[in-house]
Amino acid sequence: MPTVGASTMFFHEYQVDTIFDALTDAGCDAVEFWLETPSFWLNDLPSAVLLDAIHTHSAIHSVSVHAPVLDLNPCSVNPDVAEVSIRWACRAVSIARQIDACAVTIHPGRRTAKRPASFADRKRLAHYLSEVKTCAASAGIPVALENMEQKVNSLLPAPSDLISLLEKEKWLYFTLDIAHTFTGNNRDAAKYIEHLGNRIAVVHVSARINGRMHCTVKGNDDVANILTLLAENGYSGPLILEIEDLTFQPELSLSKKIEIVSDETSWIRNFFE
Repeated sequence: MPTVGASTMFFHEYQVDTIFDALTDAGCDAVEFWLETPSFWLNDLPSAVLLDAIHTHSAIHSVSVHAPVLDLNPCSVNPDVAEVSIRWACRAVSIARQIDACAVTIHPGRRTAKRPASFADRKRLAHYLSEVKTCAASAGIPVALENMEQKVNSLLPAPSDLISLLEKEKWLYFTLDIAHTFTGNNRDAAKYIEHLGNRIAVVHVSARINGRMHCTVKGNDDVANILTLLAENGYSGPLILEIEDLTFQPELSLSKKIEIVSDETSWIRNFFE
């Protein structure tokens, strides 16, 4: 049975302990911790605070980490931007080891110009993955590459590109982002599950509605089809709600956020019972 929870960024305005309280109150048994969660990110990354929250919330059985991505691009044409992005990915792996996380999700980066990726961009991607591979081997933490929205400057614009890469990089795992699959062919999610089902470390669960990303999923037929495929494939890892609170108006209270996560997680669990 997979664990089900949410990204800490849905509760971005709260302290770490309050976020874990909220997830527990919502009935979650998993969390994806973004290092960029403001109360953590803007206070010198207090690992002791995070460890204390994990240890005092025993209902949370699975903690994964999302490496920093805001303002970063490990495949940037600017070598300084690329280098600091790689360092933060490796720091995420180090923090994941400290808290005994089950996996770290990383993004593949993108071409800086809004043009199709070139040979030079793919070389930068190879360098980035080589550096992260070294960090992951030292820490003993699974690292999972996330499929991104299909955009013109994507380095891995189609399932075949990411599948081919993971066939070469045997050390690397996969984070399936359901909403991102809806920007391509309707069969993209099925292709990922068919070819990479045994490499999926984390699943990000959200919907794409009227062109808007990371919406709620309850009752969404497209998401239901993908969850059914995952269940049939025997997926047993964390299922993480990645909901954008800006899709709601007016601004949500803490109690309303807890209610939303509770409803969403209960609906998701139905597919795996």
